[in-house]
Amino acid sequence: MARKPETPPDRDTERFHEDRASVTVRGADQPDIDKGISVIRDTVQTLKPTPGVYRMLDARGDVLYVGKARALKNRVVNYTQVDRLTNRLRRMVSQTRSMTIITTNSEAEALLLEAQLIKRFRPPYNVLLRDDKSFPFILLRADHAFPRIQKHRGARKAKGNYYGPFASAGSVNTTINALQKLFLLRSCNDGFMSRRDRPCLLYQIKRCSAPCVDRISEGDYAELVRQAKDFLGGKSSAVQREIEAQMQAAAENLDFERAAMMRDRLRAATFIQGSQAINAEGVGNADVFAMATKGGQVAVQAFFIRGGQNWGHRAFFPTHTDGLAEEEVMTSFLAQFYEEVPPARLILVDRELPEADLLAEALCEAAGGKVDISVPQRGDRRRLMEQAQRNAVEALERRMAESGTKAKVMRELAEFLELPEVPQRIEVYDNSHIQGTNALGAMIVAGPEGFVKAQYRKWNIKTAQTNDDFAMMREVMTRRFGKAQEDDPDRENGMWPDLVLIDGGKGQMSSVKEALGELGIEDVALVAIAKGPHHGRDGREVFHFPDGREKMLPVNSPVLFHLQMMRDEVHRFAIGAHRAKRSRAITASPLDEIAGIGPARKRALLLHFGTAGKVRAASLEDLQRAPGVSAAVAQTVYDFYHPSG
Repeated sequence: MARKPETPPDRDTERFHEDRASVTVRGADQPDIDKGISVIRDTVQTLKPTPGVYRMLDARGDVLYVGKARALKNRVVNYTQVDRLTNRLRRMVSQTRSMTIITTNSEAEALLLEAQLIKRFRPPYNVLLRDDKSFPFILLRADHAFPRIQKHRGARKAKGNYYGPFASAGSVNTTINALQKLFLLRSCNDGFMSRRDRPCLLYQIKRCSAPCVDRISEGDYAELVRQAKDFLGGKSSAVQREIEAQMQAAAENLDFERAAMMRDRLRAATFIQGSQAINAEGVGNADVFAMATKGGQVAVQAFFIRGGQNWGHRAFFPTHTDGLAEEEVMTSFLAQFYEEVPPARLILVDRELPEADLLAEALCEAAGGKVDISVPQRGDRRRLMEQAQRNAVEALERRMAESGTKAKVMRELAEFLELPEVPQRIEVYDNSHIQGTNALGAMIVAGPEGFVKAQYRKWNIKTAQTNDDFAMMREVMTRRFGKAQEDDPDRENGMWPDLVLIDGGKGQMSSVKEALGELGIEDVALVAIAKGPHHGRDGREVFHFPDGREKMLPVNSPVLFHLQMMRDEVHRFAIGAHRAKRSRAITASPLDEIAGIGPARKRALLLHFGTAGKVRAASLEDLQRAPGVSAAVAQTVYDFYHPSG
């Protein structure tokens, strides 16, 4: 069984811009390709026929390509046989100036490590899975006498049972709401539950059994939890029969209130099963993938089936697929997809994959047992695959139609804002504060494919007066572009914007223009977007240019909608960051400033003395008497508040 390797320590490398490969599509010059071949030949001399991963790097040390091999020496030497290389590989070899080699214990380990490194470095010659959104799960916790049901994203550290993945937050929210009606499990956190002295609204609307105020015994609640586990684990029919029997028994005993409650629970179960838009009965647990290609673009449709229920579907659009076989694209996609998502024991694909056995071996540890990757031929599985294939074709057609419309909007945007060409990187800026408190500046990034959330940034305002919006914007621009001048003075890594969009009017535009002028930057396109004459009530916006001109767009203009969407996104990001900062400030304590005082000791001090002020006024002897506080900690706290003593 392959062990999933750790990402090896390596120096931080600037990620390539997504469109970097498009800049290097020209034919490879002979001197350049000779240099690349020489580097590869020198590397081959040091290799052995053992499994591992290799990285090709350009003159700046950026990663061009990550590959894996069962026998490194045999695989890498192929790049020196120029006549057998495709044009794409010749371009890659011509840019190669060094290589990095990592050996592994098996080819399966090499496959896992390859996927990790591709996700980390995003090389321009690898197939890339561009969707960086995490998948939500349902978590049924096991760390409380009355387990909580909740939505979960990220690392699965909490003790309990995880069910998923679900394709979207909407699908998991809908399922949780129905499960609350079906099993009456609590969704509140432990702190909220412990403070209740009467049932909350969820009990009144029959979505919770109110264990917080003992409306249900621990044993009866455990029975509900058991049913929920059975239902989510694929035994939904058995659970429905059990509830139906309880309803009939209650009716026979003339307990009509309990019978009505059971009837409502049955309706919730029927809703969950009826809301499955895809018929997955008889499939059990499986992940289903189908691919569609057209015009050089690729779409992969994924269905997530658990316990015979459809837990959602999502379309993915891998990039950097030109010149690659569809089977190679699918294999690389699956390896990257399962880098963070736990695989099902059954993976259904719509085509034979040459490395299916290797991929299955690599995934077996994460799946908790043997993984089967197969192409369905008949029955329910085949019908499900045909539905996935239809969805893949439709998703690709929608994507291509949207891309055509988006390209047209971007061309019109460039024309309206008087840009020399369609912008590839747009940065949008905004400030957020409440009467000057917890002030910060925010930046979002948008490109031809939409928002690039991994490159969003925020800055805590340090020097500007926090009630001066203009000064705050000036500080943000100085810090952002001052750093850019240090890190990339030649503007080669794709991180300089083609357009800076500022939320504000003439004042903000003047501040930004002044800040960039002081840095000697005069060739970045600037536009400020402000509410129209009626403060935006009619949907109009005024666009301010650096030379003082103002322009407006028709209310129904697609370009206006696109610009407003970017402005609204930076609003959302800035306000969210500000609220998070304000929440941290509210819960902060003066005890946080004392070195060596962690959460447990801080809690012990506050529980004993009541407030941070009383801790400050306490004598050394009083501090030493506090439960859970050692003599050394007491001395540390006392010395912090009495430095002269």
